[in-house]
Amino acid sequence: MSTDPFIRFRDVSKEFPRPDGSGTFLAVDRLSFEIARGEIVAVLGKTGCGKSTMFNLLAGLIEPTSGMVDVTGHDPFREFAYFRGKIGIVFQNDRLMPWRSALDNVLLGLQILDADKMEAEATARGWLTRLGLAGHESDYPHALSGGMRQRVSIARAFAVEPEILLCDEPFSSLDEMTARDLRSEFTRLVKQNGKTAVFITHHINEALEIGDRVMVFHRPARIAYEARMDQTSGEAERRNVQDRILEVLSLERSVDAPQV
Repeated sequence: MSTDPFIRFRDVSKEFPRPDGSGTFLAVDRLSFEIARGEIVAVLGKTGCGKSTMFNLLAGLIEPTSGMVDVTGHDPFREFAYFRGKIGIVFQNDRLMPWRSALDNVLLGLQILDADKMEAEATARGWLTRLGLAGHESDYPHALSGGMRQRVSIARAFAVEPEILLCDEPFSSLDEMTARDLRSEFTRLVKQNGKTAVFITHHINEALEIGDRVMVFHRPARIAYEARMDQTSGEAERRNVQDRILEVLSLERSVDAPQV
């Protein structure tokens, strides 16, 4: 893992107009952090704490009100086109196209990038195989279980060979055993392929299982607590971190703002 910042937020704030027109509300408050190449960072917080706003800023979908978002030396909002194929996204829902087979869904990103047809198909088939879906290439989403559909979604994200993977609670709709298997598989694939990942969740155990580092947000989005985890972290250390996270989350004040 490189120690050089790969992703950097510097004093980033984001305001949105209130729906009733009575001014603005602050969703992100002078947020600063750095993520190294090859690191998996889990972002944890209550619903409405600004995790998704941070996610959208990082993906270049919205522009900060103030501060700087830097991803691999580029501004993701102002240089949105630069990031084609460099960022893969896995959403809470699989967002598969129901009229396309599993293979064709994985091929979508490669087709958008005008990849060679034969090479693209070989890549898509390879990722489906790596995610345990060999033999299901021709199946349509309605014939797949929730876990299998999310595996297709993960294969689609990896297939374009992105530098960064952004994940917005991708396993929250799955049963715990399926989610546990996918968490383990996802983490292994990120590490094996040298990717950098930002993983949003509101489950403490999931954050501890996936993250090299866990950042806990309070609203408006700011870091209230941060902990680094690694393979040498013992059970007692993990319990201490878990207890500390619970304590920090219980201290969050209530803010009258829409959920973002």
